[in-house]
Amino acid sequence: MKDISRKISENYKTIKGEIKDEFEIEKSIFITNMKYVESEEDALSFIEKIKEKYKDANHNCHAYIINEKPEIKRYSDDGEPQGSAGLPMLSALEKENLFNVVAIVTRYFGGKKLGKGGLVRAYTRGVSDCLDGNIICRKIFVESKIIFDYNLLGIIENFLNEEKYIIIEKDFLENVRINLYIKKENFEKFEKKLIDMTSSNIKIEKIDEIMLYED
Repeated sequence: MKDISRKISENYKTIKGEIKDEFEIEKSIFITNMKYVESEEDALSFIEKIKEKYKDANHNCHAYIINEKPEIKRYSDDGEPQGSAGLPMLSALEKENLFNVVAIVTRYFGGKKLGKGGLVRAYTRGVSDCLDGNIICRKIFVESKIIFDYNLLGIIENFLNEEKYIIIEKDFLENVRINLYIKKENFEKFEKKLIDMTSSNIKIEKIDEIMLYED
């Protein structure tokens, strides 16, 4: 798991890092590059980077969705027939309920026209094939610190290990202090369980909320 700097108000699906795919239809080469982004500026920067890399290509079509309020959705056919490239790409992202993703599908024309229907299918495939097996979920976690006496260390460590909470650090001073991450949706249950099992002999601090991704 890895944290990101920008806080979001809800869980959402996206991709991790950068992903790439390539296929051929009727001698036309389609190359898809996708990336997780946190802003429209990030998306536009990645689009320019890919367009420069494939500047000899016939088309560099793109689509992106940014999790702002309101949501930002943009697409471009980049010279392909209107509605045959960017919009199908955007629809493929929407179908998976993805956010903070930019997709660029590059086309090297192979000499045979595919028709509008063929292009729609090709650009849709460019996004959907690239996404296959690469969708993750980013969730809100609470960063918490728990403070307790040494006589409770055994039962608390057993509980944390059984529930597979993410331990950040442990300090053994005049008492035990453990920093950890808990899914926000599970925090009340976590808090109640610790209070019950220690007969309220524990201090539970809620430090922050942060977005993490699940592998």
